[in-house]
Amino acid sequence: MSRPHGLIAVLLTFAALGASLVLYERLPAIIPLHWNLHGQVDGYGAKEWAVFALPSLMAALLVLYRLLPWLSPRRFEVDSFRLTCDFLMVLSVALLGYIHALSLWAAASGTADVARPMVAGIFLFFALLGNVLGRVRRNFWIGVRTPWTLASERVWIDTHRFSARLFVAIGIAGFLAILAGAPIVAAVALLLASVLVCVVYSLVHSKRLERRGVI
Repeated sequence: MSRPHGLIAVLLTFAALGASLVLYERLPAIIPLHWNLHGQVDGYGAKEWAVFALPSLMAALLVLYRLLPWLSPRRFEVDSFRLTCDFLMVLSVALLGYIHALSLWAAASGTADVARPMVAGIFLFFALLGNVLGRVRRNFWIGVRTPWTLASERVWIDTHRFSARLFVAIGIAGFLAILAGAPIVAAVALLLASVLVCVVYSLVHSKRLERRGVI
């Protein structure tokens, strides 16, 4: 992990933890944890553990990324795209920190509607993910990991180039649609459909290359 990326991720994690500690006494005993597709709270938790759940997950993610080079088997190492991996680590930690900040805001105010900005942030995450997804090389941890992409370097590269363009387009379109007031259900359905399209593409493209004798 590069020092700048690691430092940013650590600072984000400590900022999330610090926000929990600062706001702890002002929060109600039971705080919202989950929102359904209609933007309504449908899950609560005791603040004693709930306010520390996402900062703990952010810290765990840092540890996992640190271990990826050691965990990865030969020919599936992450070292070949280390800087991209580091960027995705910061991006993932930042998304969790953003969700944590919105959750604290909702808990502290008691009235804030955070479902829409939360979904908008997820779409922005996918747009940024797509911007670098084409640089990810074959591995067991990051990317469109299907039996067909893992079995063929050619299928992996082609699938990730396709997925990168799709994620950028869907991410930007979904982000703008949410800001414009589009239904959250429709936006999330579009996002899930795009993920499914990437999986199907890897299968169809693999079979096409097999018929042509390329792989």
